[in-house]
Amino acid sequence: MFTGLIREFATVVSYENSYLTLKAKYKPGIGDSIATNGVCLTVVSVAKDTFTVELSAETREIMAIENLKGKVHIEPAMAIGDRLEGHIVQGHIDCVGTIKSITKNQNATDMVVALPKEYQKFIIPKGSIAIDGVSLTLNDIKEDGFRLTIIAHTLDQTIFSDYRVGRRVNIETDMFARYIYHMFKGKKEITWDNVDNLMALY
Repeated sequence: MFTGLIREFATVVSYENSYLTLKAKYKPGIGDSIATNGVCLTVVSVAKDTFTVELSAETREIMAIENLKGKVHIEPAMAIGDRLEGHIVQGHIDCVGTIKSITKNQNATDMVVALPKEYQKFIIPKGSIAIDGVSLTLNDIKEDGFRLTIIAHTLDQTIFSDYRVGRRVNIETDMFARYIYHMFKGKKEITWDNVDNLMALY
């Protein structure tokens, strides 16, 4: 499990034959889980200034593999007792989205992201989502995606400031939204208002 709060940037040293080697201040151990651009990967070797993770064939197919260059987000797995300041992130990418627009406002930046239609049902107004491993709040839901408002601090602490229209990003929808959808799948007259009322009972 992860929190969606990026620990630091790592620099891609190499990516070949399903092995990704990264250079970072953080020093993991062999077998540790570390999210790289939001994807949970296992450390398979450690050197003096670098560590290497392995990507399975399924992982390579589901993520925006072309972004494994330059700087990437990394976050080590959450330890028991850590503060949960973002939201619960599994590091299991649902799909790849595409940035459709970037608009700078007075003290924030709006990004509109499109995603495959079959994942739209997991997008909840004011709910949580992870973009390349970063925990964010959904500000507006659109027919084929959503709008995010990213504050200056988040831009400074992530590689979002380098993003451009057309970039593909890794998306993990909210775990609870997925669970609730599957719990009520096939039942009639289930709406998010009904779910909100149900959750208010607990």
